[in-house]
Amino acid sequence: MSTLRRPRFIVQTIDILFLAVTGFIAYHGLTYRDEEGERDFVRLLFGCIALIFFLRVLLADVLGVWQ
Repeated sequence: MSTLRRPRFIVQTIDILFLAVTGFIAYHGLTYRDEEGERDFVRLLFGCIALIFFLRVLLADVLGVWQ
């Protein structure tokens, strides 16, 4: 069974796109407040999950710090 090999620039482009999307979701989820100034639990939850994925891809795939 052969593994699928992709050019490195395609993988880097996908990683950068993923970081941009998850970074936006994490920022929005963690900083959002409604009209009354309250934080929404669901947005905080998904913001934290997005932040975990963001940090994992950044540290492991992009920077190579965490293998």
